Amino acid sequence: MTRPALLACLLCSLGATAAAQTPDTGFFPKAATFANDVTVTANVALANEYRYRGIGQTNGRPALQGGFDLVHASGFYVGNWNSNISWLSDSNPGVSSSLEMDFYGGYKATTGPVAWDVGVLQYAYPGSRPDGFTSPDTTEVYASAGAGPVVFKYSHALTNLFGFADTKNSGYADLTGTMNTGVWGMTATAHVGHQWVHNLSAASYSDWRVGLSKDLGASTVLAAAWLDTNADRSVYTNTRGRYLGKGMVLISLTRTF
Repeated sequence: MTRPALLACLLCSLGATAAAQTPDTGFFPKAATFANDVTVTANVALANEYRYRGIGQTNGRPALQGGFDLVHASGFYVGNWNSNISWLSDSNPGVSSSLEMDFYGGYKATTGPVAWDVGVLQYAYPGSRPDGFTSPDTTEVYASAGAGPVVFKYSHALTNLFGFADTKNSGYADLTGTMNTGVWGMTATAHVGHQWVHNLSAASYSDWRVGLSKDLGASTVLAAAWLDTNADRSVYTNTRGRYLGKGMVLISLTRTF
């Protein structure tokens, strides 16, 4: 699962070495050119809870998150993102898994007024699980198109969806709008999404969110949003009695390097 990210890191490292050698020896000029066209960024965030598609992942507790992205000038990219979780052990005490690791890669481009993005994303949940437990590891392909302040994205599961058995070919539709408020440099966002779970209609639901964010400088952003869902309580209430789709105010602080 980690091979794309590791390969990109290796190529980037090789290119950086080649760039230092090229003026004197002429070694690996193509690798040096590749490295010069790659932008590497990292990010770290702290949130009062981890919510994914409106559903709680940390049982109401804070989340520490972070990752990195390698973007080539051609539009190709790979990346990794990670967060602490508790939803797996909260739903089954026989499961030991406290980390989500996401690995993704794709291609971004702009055609006229439309910016589009296609790729594949692997969600991995390392840890131990009892025999017969459906793996939560999930692979999705996605495509998005945006014009002006509005972006539409669709994600399609190639595997079972987050531990729900026999749910291959589930899908998630996401419509998000972003605009500058003109007030104190704040940006407003609005989102609505729908998760369709194949062969398990009771697990399908919609989610929505409205929020504001403020760039504090030094590549640091403070964001606050109200989010809610209509997820079925009988499906999305864990063994600790917490309804994971309940409306809440989500606050996060993100730093990009």
